[in-house]
Amino acid sequence: MSKKELIIVTGMSGTGKTVAIQAFEDLGYFTVQNLPPAMLPKFWQMISDEDTIQRAAVMIDLRSQSFFEDLDHEVRRLRKNSYDKYDMKIVYIDASDGELVARYKETRRSHPLAGEGGTLYGIQLEREQLAGIRDLASEIIHTDDYAPRQLRNYIQAHFGSEKDQAGTFAIQVMSFGFKYGIAVDADLVFDVRFLPNPYYKEDLRQLTGLDESVANYVWQTDDANEFYQRVSEQIKWLLPKYKAEGKSTLTIAFGCTGGQHRSVAFAHRLHNDLSEDWVVNESHRDIERRKESTNRS
Repeated sequence: MSKKELIIVTGMSGTGKTVAIQAFEDLGYFTVQNLPPAMLPKFWQMISDEDTIQRAAVMIDLRSQSFFEDLDHEVRRLRKNSYDKYDMKIVYIDASDGELVARYKETRRSHPLAGEGGTLYGIQLEREQLAGIRDLASEIIHTDDYAPRQLRNYIQAHFGSEKDQAGTFAIQVMSFGFKYGIAVDADLVFDVRFLPNPYYKEDLRQLTGLDESVANYVWQTDDANEFYQRVSEQIKWLLPKYKAEGKSTLTIAFGCTGGQHRSVAFAHRLHNDLSEDWVVNESHRDIERRKESTNRS
């Protein structure tokens, strides 16, 4: 059985530690933010006793001199005892003084150690106090030229397996009925109400787009197939661009009148097409909603 893994994310205030710990969470790590350093041994004991957790990451955001001293002490102690029990890495996030000053000015926030000395004084004081833990770091990441999404992508690329990275971008393909309201959580919405409606075929009315006979009825027209091809080509072109931008989820919705026939057939087909290369979930919001026979589906 492979060793468990503990990542400690720390570093200068304002450098992107929160973005980094969120990236580890997206990779499937069990994460905790703002853990007091003195709690590290107890935290790891809890993780060690939990069989379902193999990887954990903690973000330690230090606000006082005692916390800096505690972190240095606890990390040295844990590292000394870690060789046979688990792998521990320290990821230190850093940035230049000038970049940090600019960030604090932009956000109009005060450095936690600034006091009466000002932002630059607080930054320099924190840097001095963090010198010990910085020397223990397994990796130092400089974020001067990193936007949040770039830091997130760096973490995912360097700490995630191919399976992890595939799972950081999830696609939801859904169907819905316009008469029950548009899918407000959708990023992309496609309206298929222009196609012939299976509802008006009595033998298809009580079926859904998941049934072969309904699907065959929907796909019998050139318009349905051409529209699907145009839409699917556009979506396949867009997906890697959304992922590269740092988007973690994308919801694609197809709507028809009642959400039981045409939209279901489209969503199901797209789900099957995309599943070979992407993590895709399929859902049909209104497939079970039945109205009076005078209502169209």
